[in-house]
Amino acid sequence: MKAFVFPGQGAQYVGMGKDLFEQSSKAKDMFNKANSILKFKITDLMFDGTEDDLKQTGVTQPAIFLHSVILANLMGDDFKPDMVAGHSLGEFSALVANKSLSFEDGLKLVAKRAAAMQSACEIEPSTMAAIIGLDDATVEKICKDIKEIVVPANYNSPGQLVISGSIKGIEEAIEKCNEAGAKRALKLKVGGAFHSPLMEPARVELAKAINSTKFSRGICPIYQNVTGQSVADPEIIKTNLVAQLTSPVQWTKIMQNMIANGTKNITEVGPGKVLQGLFKKIDRKIQTQSAAV
Repeated sequence: MKAFVFPGQGAQYVGMGKDLFEQSSKAKDMFNKANSILKFKITDLMFDGTEDDLKQTGVTQPAIFLHSVILANLMGDDFKPDMVAGHSLGEFSALVANKSLSFEDGLKLVAKRAAAMQSACEIEPSTMAAIIGLDDATVEKICKDIKEIVVPANYNSPGQLVISGSIKGIEEAIEKCNEAGAKRALKLKVGGAFHSPLMEPARVELAKAINSTKFSRGICPIYQNVTGQSVADPEIIKTNLVAQLTSPVQWTKIMQNMIANGTKNITEVGPGKVLQGLFKKIDRKIQTQSAAV
């Protein structure tokens, strides 16, 4: 059983996708189509922009999506998944790669998502923090006991949980996690509190766009962030995709369920190797690799 997984925000790097553009006319066509849909030359920012250019949510999300989806497209017959999943933004890449969504509709939704998240971030200053070396229950209790908004946002692997909330709440949580014996508790360089109730305005915006977009039954099931479970029904996929913005990413559950359901081989499609490392924390024997064309 082969699983293909797609990274989220944070995997971007300067020059990403340039090799694909130069090697393949199909990739060139898809990048040019993306420039037209987005109404700006994202290729200039991906290939020759600065790190700061790529950190803007409105650039980061479509850039990672494009790198992942075009790479999957270029794999041809080597892309034969029994199951797919994507971390946060990566869920959209996975849905295009497994043919639940068209390339054009996927990119439009990602652009809408990025803009809606950026707007939500501007309403109230907020941030995220990575907590390393505490069990989930301890971090959950610390978050619950703080009066400010602070919630678990990304269950990345056992002992690695990202929390999300107001700046004051996150600072208090970092202090309490350090007191509880965390190996590390550090604020992340992000523009806002993703996967938290503070993303509610973005969720409302994105819901309208998702509900008016055509989703089809994919070539294989997707393991979704909100539940960690395998889903094939397009209507359930849409509901989960809307809920994703204000709900935690259940990546640990996704990995455990994929392995329990028979995958022994993980291919990461897109920039970086973060997801391969997380799978190795669950099962050292699992075979992992980056997608190649």
